[in-house]
Amino acid sequence: MIRPLAVVAATAGAALLFDRVAEVLVRRAAARRPDNPAWALLRRCRPPFLLALGSALLLGVEPGIGLSGDWREPARHLVVLLAIGGSAWLGSRVAALLIDTSFNSYATRPRDPARVRRARTQTGMLRRVTSAAIAVMALAAMLMTFPGVRTVGASLLASAGLIGLVAGVAAQSTLANLFAGIQLAFGDMVRIGDNVVVAGDWGTVEEITLTYVVIATWDQRRIVMPVSYFAGKPFENWSRNDPSMTGTALLHLDHSTPVAELRKEFEERLRRTELWDGKGCALQVVDTTPTTIVVRALMTARDASDAFDLRCWVREELIGYLRAEHPYALPRVAVTGLPDDPGTVPASPSAPV
Repeated sequence: MIRPLAVVAATAGAALLFDRVAEVLVRRAAARRPDNPAWALLRRCRPPFLLALGSALLLGVEPGIGLSGDWREPARHLVVLLAIGGSAWLGSRVAALLIDTSFNSYATRPRDPARVRRARTQTGMLRRVTSAAIAVMALAAMLMTFPGVRTVGASLLASAGLIGLVAGVAAQSTLANLFAGIQLAFGDMVRIGDNVVVAGDWGTVEEITLTYVVIATWDQRRIVMPVSYFAGKPFENWSRNDPSMTGTALLHLDHSTPVAELRKEFEERLRRTELWDGKGCALQVVDTTPTTIVVRALMTARDASDAFDLRCWVREELIGYLRAEHPYALPRVAVTGLPDDPGTVPASPSAPV
């Protein structure tokens, strides 16, 4: 019993020594380029690396451990399962490392923000698909190590068509969301960071997975929707190509409003705010009613958030200007008719107090 424990301890020590040497080499490489985010990702590979390396070393020294016949086969089977699991875990981490490193090198270069968001969405989806594929292959490899599974393997392959049909019918919704998620990421319909309007709610795409999309709304709510919704129903994407927005502010004013002066004041005040991107603006009378005119102010902004703030700011500024300089331009509501109006009902005298 002492010999197997000694061999296991020696194997663990060799794995830790190799890990220590690799850590020193990685630290020296990281000291040359400390701003490279790959080093932080590489540290995440350490636990699966130790598991895979230790299992491989145990498989190599297993004939010299000297276990009895009743213990040797189960112990070897356990080590094989650990080796398969550790290798799959390490492969998943390495694939994620390569994908994230490629995205980081792409994002650090001067590029269009829309392309960066598209690359982030696609790399995230590719990372999840790769991890799922590696997990499925590792599970299949583990099952094939059991003799009973290998025995019925031919029967399973023969009935694979029927099983696939039954599984497809049972998991129709899940498979639809899975393929819709891949279509969503690589079809470039919506990306992480896009401003969208879904089911009447405006928000920002916060997360895209294989089965659902998380929308962060302006009031800090989180809307979780299946990805099949985006593949089968129309939705608004305000930042797909260009995040710039045109905001509108409507004012109901009196007919005597000096529109020309109001337009000049509107343009001058826009130049003093950083919310306006300087691309375009307009102030027009778009409608009239028997008591008021409808004045519409148009102004462009860099994104939807700035457009909303700019609309609110323009309303406050123009109303404040009219109240201070042209109070007669504000809408008034008549509570009594003119004295010579035949339809006016004379007010009754006030009752004595």
